[in-house]
Amino acid sequence: MFSLGPALLEVSARRLLNRLHTTHGAGALMAAAEFPSVSAALDQHAAAVRDILDMGIEGASSVPATVLLAGYVRGLLDHPCPADSGTVPFVSAAPENALGWLNADWLQLRLAGVCRYAAGQQD
Repeated sequence: MFSLGPALLEVSARRLLNRLHTTHGAGALMAAAEFPSVSAALDQHAAAVRDILDMGIEGASSVPATVLLAGYVRGLLDHPCPADSGTVPFVSAAPENALGWLNADWLQLRLAGVCRYAAGQQD
């Protein structure tokens, strides 16, 4: 008998990653094409994400990459704000233009790095 649980989990993960690509990935990739420093930062973040998923999660090889990536993103977005800001989840809107990516914060770059890594997984 076919169980819908894993299939629905993967659909949900793909939906989250598609939204993330729309909000962070596409703009970051455009900025990376224009600014080598943004490209280098995205490469470093994508490599860090790869290392976390490859070495930091036991049994990761048995879980679809999309599900692992979506779980990682949810963990990033659920992380509490810095101590002086209380416990409200930290949300990091993407920079509005290519120049904004030059001053992007760590979370913005990490989310865009997830998109870069995910794009490499689909090749």
